[in-house]
Amino acid sequence: MFERFKQRSNELEYIDTGAYTPEEYEGCIAELQFVNRWMGDAHTLKRTLLKDVEENALRDFSVLDVGAGSGELLRVAASWARETGRRFRGVGLELNERSAQAILDESKAFPEITSVRGDALRLPFGEDEFDYAMCSLFTHHFVDDQVVRILREMSRVARRRIFVIDLHRDPVPYFFYTTLGKLVLKNRLLRHDGALSILRSFKAHELFKLGQAAGLQKVAVEHHFPARLVLTG
Repeated sequence: MFERFKQRSNELEYIDTGAYTPEEYEGCIAELQFVNRWMGDAHTLKRTLLKDVEENALRDFSVLDVGAGSGELLRVAASWARETGRRFRGVGLELNERSAQAILDESKAFPEITSVRGDALRLPFGEDEFDYAMCSLFTHHFVDDQVVRILREMSRVARRRIFVIDLHRDPVPYFFYTTLGKLVLKNRLLRHDGALSILRSFKAHELFKLGQAAGLQKVAVEHHFPARLVLTG
């Protein structure tokens, strides 16, 4: 069993092959919001990017979320900015038209959030257009060379820092996901892809080397509970 965790899996997820129905995709979006809320990504965002905003005493800031899904984390950032009296501008980038529209649909209470359809490998923005660029549970969908290109693009458009949140390839989270996930998650797409996402994800030293290969400065990779790695640079 442990052999499968030594290297990243190249098996494609259903979400990458299109092997799902429109109804399954809608259900996946809904359940992903649940997972993000209770499995750590919102908390990780607050302990990393939003902590950096606070430590630098920024009164206004902008964030590009690459592969933003339905924009859940942008709404977390927008809510935090309102609570702390800050001005915020968030842009969610999605290649998928349905997801780009979902960002707008789910963020009607947040006019400071917009969406753009575009390719993470060629971001449609100018240099230093945002304070921060981030992505969450996104880079594991790509092979290493593509990850390097994405990191370079994120660094190009971010004035301050980039934050990359992804999964830690480890037997413990895989075991819990494939056992408890069967009891909690109803969506076939999410149950299959979630387990495979762990196998496609990273060890800390692998993510660190990708950051170095992208030419990032002050690269760091930290572990965050539960089973998350966060690359900054």
